[in-house]
Amino acid sequence: MELTAWRTFVTVCRLGSLSAAAAELGYTQSAVSRQIAGLERQLGVPLVRRHARGVRPTPAGEVFRHHALVVLNEAERALRAVREMRDGTLSRPLAVGATPSLAAGIVPAAIGRLLDRADSLRWSLLPGLSEQLHDRVIAGDLDVAVVTDAPPGLPNDPRVERRFLGMDEMVVVLPAGHPRAGRGSVHIQELADQTWVEDNDGSAALLHQHAARAGVTARIDLTAADLPGKTALVATGHAIALIPEVLTCALRTDVTTVALVDPPTRGIYAITPRRDPHPSAGLLLDQLATAFGPPSSRPRHAPAD
Repeated sequence: MELTAWRTFVTVCRLGSLSAAAAELGYTQSAVSRQIAGLERQLGVPLVRRHARGVRPTPAGEVFRHHALVVLNEAERALRAVREMRDGTLSRPLAVGATPSLAAGIVPAAIGRLLDRADSLRWSLLPGLSEQLHDRVIAGDLDVAVVTDAPPGLPNDPRVERRFLGMDEMVVVLPAGHPRAGRGSVHIQELADQTWVEDNDGSAALLHQHAARAGVTARIDLTAADLPGKTALVATGHAIALIPEVLTCALRTDVTTVALVDPPTRGIYAITPRRDPHPSAGLLLDQLATAFGPPSSRPRHAPAD
């Protein structure tokens, strides 16, 4: 089998769209479809199933995706090792992943502090959702991933080390001219009649759970593709939204935030592979931990479950 088709299949699964995969890989959509169809003929089973919003892997496709990630990662490691030997460069880049809110400020700042101590370190930063980043750590694509336990939570996977960094409260982001802008903490009941926008299932679940505890319903009438899209809809007055407090340092100037009474929270964790950890991973974890208070105020490691 050609690894090109394997890479195409993994990209389709990650993006959930043939057209998006084609754009990222530089192919036509028909070329992507032919590669997927060729894999399905070779394997004798359907690998993807089309639905209204794109495609998702079948059960057989999910099994193949898991193994394909491992194969592709090892192939990339082999190529990288040969290039480094050829160039006389033996230092291994530090590959870091983070959820979008953490990639907007906290994680780059921690990398900056690390570079102050090791300025020759090569590194990369990949934003993604927690589940995607966890899979990439398992596959060997990432040396460190900074993730959250927002619904559906983090898997208890023996292949990774999980370190608790701190708790993050959720706040409400509003247009700058909103009547409740500049006020102190508000109860969710005061905002229940507003139009809400969300960009991922985890944040939506936190909002629904928080509203339900208060005996009200929050109407999520709009959906955004990502955090910038979500805040753009807020800035233009179409909706309000729940966002992590760690994101407030990187918000655009035409929105503001208000705290909630007894807000929903999420835990923030760093995960690293148990096998072949990067030599600089521990140093980065120490820099990340400084952003969430002194060690005496939090457990150093997450509980096993």
